[in-house]
Amino acid sequence: MIKQKYINHLRVSSGKKIHLKDFDTGWDQFEEFKEYGKDKLKEHANILLQQNLVDLTSAQQLLYADDRYSLLIIFQAMDAAGKDGTIKHVMSGVNPQGCQVFSFKKPSEEELSHNFLWRYMKNLPERGRIGIFNRSYYEDVLVVKVHPELIKNLPDANRNSEFWGDRYEDINSFERHLVRNGTVVLKFFLNVSKVEQKKRFMERLLRPEKNWKFSAADLSERAYWSDYMHAYEEAIRATNTESAPWYIIPADNKWVTRALVADIICSTLRGLDLKFPKLSDAQLKILDEARKILEAEG
Repeated sequence: MIKQKYINHLRVSSGKKIHLKDFDTGWDQFEEFKEYGKDKLKEHANILLQQNLVDLTSAQQLLYADDRYSLLIIFQAMDAAGKDGTIKHVMSGVNPQGCQVFSFKKPSEEELSHNFLWRYMKNLPERGRIGIFNRSYYEDVLVVKVHPELIKNLPDANRNSEFWGDRYEDINSFERHLVRNGTVVLKFFLNVSKVEQKKRFMERLLRPEKNWKFSAADLSERAYWSDYMHAYEEAIRATNTESAPWYIIPADNKWVTRALVADIICSTLRGLDLKFPKLSDAQLKILDEARKILEAEG
């Protein structure tokens, strides 16, 4: 388990204005890490990840058996920050029957004909299950804020600060409703640097087996980097709450990202005090009778 002081450093403080440039994207977040050294720290992080994968398997079983909570995990990031890889590695030990992953792309005409939360509401996890959103309703205050021309067919034509403030309020109300009804909400912003993104784009261009992962749109959106950083800062500040917190995860080193995300998920589930259902005396009697019948079969 990662020390709480490190996790607290990644968890955004409520009500405070943030600047993403103040959040390190690399592995050397603290002096202790620098003293430890990259190789030893990476080895320790991989051991920790493997232990958390084992713990997550048990926690998922408890989550299902307890049947009071669901877990919604939201990943937001710039392109090539490692959302897909993080989901693949962190959830590799989870029973697929108890986990759903939804990757939200460009909305369809039907989805655009509803309110901006509609397509996400349809895919929320039921009690006992884990739901993962690879991108989410936050796209509607991120990419849509950077490209306001994407907003169509709404009564209010003004895309001013009040408009975005209303959207943040809608998101907060939505998440508050989820939490009140047993959905635990974890939000991760994978914070990759512009330098590292360029490196990963170049890898996609130069390695034939990765060519398929590159899109011309990735490069065109990179030109709006500063606009996206501002949009993220505003969205995180406005929608970070005690009940649905944001974590800003350094994403330049994939082993760091995966270890941190896995630990936060496991720690959150441990904090729910999940229990296997306690059977009544009548139920125990039925089990005892069933045992005796099976034993009598010889």
